[in-house]
Amino acid sequence: MRRLMLVIASTALAGVALATWGGIASAREAGPTVALAAAQAKLPPLPAEVQERKRWNIAVKCDTPPFGYIGARSQHAGFDVEIARWFSRFAFGKSNRVTFTCVTTPAREPALTTGRVDLVIATFTYNVDRDTRIDFSRGYYKGTGRLLVPNNSSIRSIADLGGKTVATTSGSIYDRWVKNCFKDTKLIVTDSFTNAVIALRDGRADTLMWDDTAVLGIAVTDRNYKLTSDLFLPGPYGIGIKQGNTPMKAWVDSRLNLMKKRDMFFPILKNTVPPAQVGPFSKNILRPNQTFAYNQVDPTTVCP
Repeated sequence: MRRLMLVIASTALAGVALATWGGIASAREAGPTVALAAAQAKLPPLPAEVQERKRWNIAVKCDTPPFGYIGARSQHAGFDVEIARWFSRFAFGKSNRVTFTCVTTPAREPALTTGRVDLVIATFTYNVDRDTRIDFSRGYYKGTGRLLVPNNSSIRSIADLGGKTVATTSGSIYDRWVKNCFKDTKLIVTDSFTNAVIALRDGRADTLMWDDTAVLGIAVTDRNYKLTSDLFLPGPYGIGIKQGNTPMKAWVDSRLNLMKKRDMFFPILKNTVPPAQVGPFSKNILRPNQTFAYNQVDPTTVCP
């Protein structure tokens, strides 16, 4: 238990460090000043259930800086959290009309299918299998997989995984990819990113395989670990929506398009990641002249 608390505290400190590099985006800082009503005049209306409640219910990660974590003042923070706050501004003119629910990777789909939340904005990579059970918004961030390893590790790339033990989370694409493509690799599958980090730090795993954004938060704050240089399993994040909720998807997609047109993701990024990472990570966000589409082929079936 003590070790679990130490790792949770370390993850929180990573989030705090990331926040101090730029501060969390605010209504004044997270994008250009816009007349929200005018900008939305011809866009799809807010879904009735949200309008009647006068509040969003949105699931986010709470242990995955810089996308979703609990900050220094016990507040929700991160890239995905700021998108949720912009949705609150678009809907109600204020950033605080949103109730956040913490979700782990395997809990994201049930949060939608049970009606617990309106949306899931939680490093949710699109894939064809998931698309059979829930709906996704258009992609808003193009993530890739990375390996986090101890500084003295012999692992230089995914080519070195033979005979090694990889830690990752259930409900992600990485556990299925390793099982399918790296038959001589051992796998530790945990229920959360925090527990995957514990497996690496305990020495039970040789490497942690997860999204670039999450493992970056560990690598830049803990000098005992580093990222290998290779990138794999590229895939855009989308916002999870209950399947068949057409008005909700229309509203979400139209606001993401508006944010793209006005380059609103870039200021959020600047306030979320360390300055040295703004340039590299800016290639992964929606911008006026930058876009990306979902891959209709399940990437976990494609082996290197």
